[in-house]
Amino acid sequence: MNKTFDDILACARSLIATGGYNGFSYADIAEVVGIRKASIHHHFPSKVDLVKTLIGRYREETAHGLTHLEQTNPGPQEQLRAYIQFWTSCIADGSMPFCVCALLASELPILPDEVALEVRGYFRLLSGWLTSVLERGLQQGLVMLTQEPRIEAEAFMATVHGAMLSARAYGDPGVFGLIMAPQLDRIFAKK
Repeated sequence: MNKTFDDILACARSLIATGGYNGFSYADIAEVVGIRKASIHHHFPSKVDLVKTLIGRYREETAHGLTHLEQTNPGPQEQLRAYIQFWTSCIADGSMPFCVCALLASELPILPDEVALEVRGYFRLLSGWLTSVLERGLQQGLVMLTQEPRIEAEAFMATVHGAMLSARAYGDPGVFGLIMAPQLDRIFAKK
């Protein structure tokens, strides 16, 4: 891959995070990146190709990040805290104020099928990781769940994405932490 390819993806990611799938065009990317639309089409013949590639890369980055998180945090509680801290930092510094796949999931009814499939793949990846963390925490007696780990993982994931939305709606990055702190406390509560 080359710098132009990466710049196009980075720009598309930023534009999707602020305006969704239909909130940008190749003309917008060309203006921001400083290239012609033909150059974008050279790398990504269609918007579907561009967004599929973007989500594929986003999912790979997430998988790598989750693996790193597991390697650097010894237990399930630390892993969940680190995951929440990652998003707290991204939202606070504006580097990634919203999960691109969460935003695209809100648009699933209007997304092309190929893009929707990629978005669902991201959610399966994250749900699977959260489920495994909660299962390990339950086996080790470190977490308290009211439902089976898979259902709790889905609820936790929904809360994370909802907290992102609330932080955005209020224009206050701190709202994310205010919502997530009691969720972690609930899961980590001793019986």
